[in-house]
Amino acid sequence: MTLILGIDPGSRITGYGVVRDTGRGCEYVASGCIRTGSGEMPERLQAVYRGVREVIRLHGPMTMGIEQVFMARNPDSALKLGQARGAAIVAAAEEGLVIAEYTATQVKQAIAGTGGADKQQVMMMVMHLLKLVQKPQIDASDALAIALCHAHHRQSLIPHGLTGAKRRGGRLRL
Repeated sequence: MTLILGIDPGSRITGYGVVRDTGRGCEYVASGCIRTGSGEMPERLQAVYRGVREVIRLHGPMTMGIEQVFMARNPDSALKLGQARGAAIVAAAEEGLVIAEYTATQVKQAIAGTGGADKQQVMMMVMHLLKLVQKPQIDASDALAIALCHAHHRQSLIPHGLTGAKRRGGRLRL
């Protein structure tokens, strides 16, 4: 059984979700949000870093899935998101986690069966897959979806001995 951490990075709210991959499915362990407040960016990044390290130390995951940054209409927002993502990645790397990155489309495809699913569809599938009776916060739901996506990708790579493979340009590299 492997504990997997999913991170939905944000400069104000970073969602996290922890699932246990049993090999026959996933079980819910924990989820929540790291709220950074509205202070200066260095303090918010420090809050993301510390919050992710605390989650890792509390639950002990071995691997982490994190959403990649996509360039939307606002480059400033993408830059801030990238910085928060970097803080979470450094926290996980310092704790020795294996880190995988997924696009939003990959996560939606893995969870809802379509890359065009909206947040509510993803949340409903997360609830169904993890047998949750209460709706998680939206950022936590997204993080759980990332963790589930990572679990599915890991399971598909295990029979081929590719769990250590790296993804570059949409291709697996050993």
